[in-house]
Amino acid sequence: MKYLCLVYLDENRLPELPDEECVEFDAGVRKSGHCLASEALQSVQTATTVRIRNDKLSVTDGPFAETKEQLAGFYMIEARDLNEAIQIAAKIPPARVGSIEVRPIRPIRETVAAKSRQQQQQQQ
Repeated sequence: MKYLCLVYLDENRLPELPDEECVEFDAGVRKSGHCLASEALQSVQTATTVRIRNDKLSVTDGPFAETKEQLAGFYMIEARDLNEAIQIAAKIPPARVGSIEVRPIRPIRETVAAKSRQQQQQQQ
């Protein structure tokens, strides 16, 4: 099962986490076969939030909410279950100074494709 591990931390604490340590963890989790994708994000100051309300585009500089911790990066991982995903997330270095949100991926493409195949079979 796929999980997204969202890395949140106060950007002011970023210097506490050497880039080398994060890259070392990344290399290890990729080598184990658990990591499908990962990236660090630029500062929250570079964020742009896009909304559509009443068919009108609204573009705002900055993140969608004012919070103490910002989204700093992510890991897309493959794990047997939530327990294994939590064990992997606990090793992500920023967990020591921030938090890691672990969320299962909703396989929307696969679900829609399976539904379409099922409908086609019923029509035959």
